[in-house]
Amino acid sequence: MKRRNFLSISIFSLPLFLGVTEVKSEENKSKKVFLSDQEWQKKLTAQQYQVLRKEGTEKPFSSPLNDEKRKGVYTCAGCNLPLFNSSTKYNSGTGWPSFYDSIANAIETKKDFKLFIPRTEYHCSRCGGHQGHVFIDGPKPTGKRYCNNGIALKFIPENS
Repeated sequence: MKRRNFLSISIFSLPLFLGVTEVKSEENKSKKVFLSDQEWQKKLTAQQYQVLRKEGTEKPFSSPLNDEKRKGVYTCAGCNLPLFNSSTKYNSGTGWPSFYDSIANAIETKKDFKLFIPRTEYHCSRCGGHQGHVFIDGPKPTGKRYCNNGIALKFIPENS
């Protein structure tokens, strides 16, 4: 393999290896939801507002969605965009609903340095609502763990 090809493959593979999957989709840009801060406060509960709009974190083991076992879809509590299929949910033991894969183009990521150690934070690609963090310690086939705030999600059971 030529050195130039090896370097370009290495450089472009590094974000995926680190668990970063930024989604910049023209399809999602046209469907973005923009509300004023006051509109978000009216639409969401105080706890949802703190997590979705202020990038807060709910207490572990506080969400009923942590124990949800039915088939269905998990959507953003801010705008109802489908983010995860129930088939990708698993019990990570962390106290937050966890998934090993997201629905295509549903999330966007950014680096978070709030704990001094860089983490990958992810948001709903439609409304920008903070969902949680993605780590590279999840199960196969992706090896990722999308650790989600339950308050930032709505569950829609199959056949409802």
